[in-house]
Amino acid sequence: MPHDSSGKAPIDVSLVLGSLREQVDSLYAESRAAQWRLTRKQFNSALERSLRKRFGDDPTANREAVDEYIRTLHLDDLALASACMEGAESAWQFFVESYRPYLRAAASAITKGSRSGADAQELADSLFAELFGLVDGKRGEASLFRYFHGRSSLKTWLRTILAQRHVDRLRQTRRLEPLEREDGDGRTVSVAEKVESPALDPYRDEYMERFVHALKACLELLAMQDRQRLELYYAREKTLAEIGRVVGEHESSVSRNLERIRKELRAHVEQQLRTAHFVNSQGRRRPPLSDAEVALCLQYAGEDAPIDFRKLFPEKTPRATTSERKEPL
Repeated sequence: MPHDSSGKAPIDVSLVLGSLREQVDSLYAESRAAQWRLTRKQFNSALERSLRKRFGDDPTANREAVDEYIRTLHLDDLALASACMEGAESAWQFFVESYRPYLRAAASAITKGSRSGADAQELADSLFAELFGLVDGKRGEASLFRYFHGRSSLKTWLRTILAQRHVDRLRQTRRLEPLEREDGDGRTVSVAEKVESPALDPYRDEYMERFVHALKACLELLAMQDRQRLELYYAREKTLAEIGRVVGEHESSVSRNLERIRKELRAHVEQQLRTAHFVNSQGRRRPPLSDAEVALCLQYAGEDAPIDFRKLFPEKTPRATTSERKEPL
């Protein structure tokens, strides 16, 4: 097995999942995967895909990190998406009945039209073909569901894809024309000038700037002990056991509290993005984001991972000495 420069072997996802067999069995039951006739093996494959996406060949990852990550997954959504990818008829029927109205409503918000508008219906319904894996009208092996890993809810993931598809369509139809920002602030940008590749959103940097600004504001509103838990885990890179010794909790309680804080913080950040105006680095005042723009903002934050947590927690806790610093996982 290849090793990195530190001499540690990359994580073997299959072996780690095998060591968590009892937990995975419990997760299988919790996800209601059997309702869609998704087999235990298929469910295990979905978890493997998610773990490989999250950890890749990271040699610092260990069982504790994998165990904590699995507990944050949206298991019901992962099971449903996996069953749809496998072609389970009952899963597809449920997905179409439950998600088509939502997708059309989301597409309508993105295109600024009515739910029954042609543009919104076309945008929403075209996504079904990609999710089903249709190629030239025939079912193929290219279902878009293979890219869903359960890290966000299925609705958030779908809404993000719709927003990006809309941006792509605008880019294709107006490639050499000025593109007006959809919030109506009158600012225009030349797509040919600003877009270096078809997948790059010209507003990506501003989305990231807004996310970091909202995150900082919401961190300030946390209870002192919740802020301390986040600081120790993300900025000081302490293990769950080390954090437990500081705050007087068992490591399982630390893990549950971190999960709770993350969910609460995400909800606060989303609310901040939806309701607060924002002044960017050029001094321009921007209106709150729509639901689709919030989803895109969070997607970019997850993809780019530009946040230095030590800068977010600069003075509350002194930096650890060399002997105190957390060893690589």
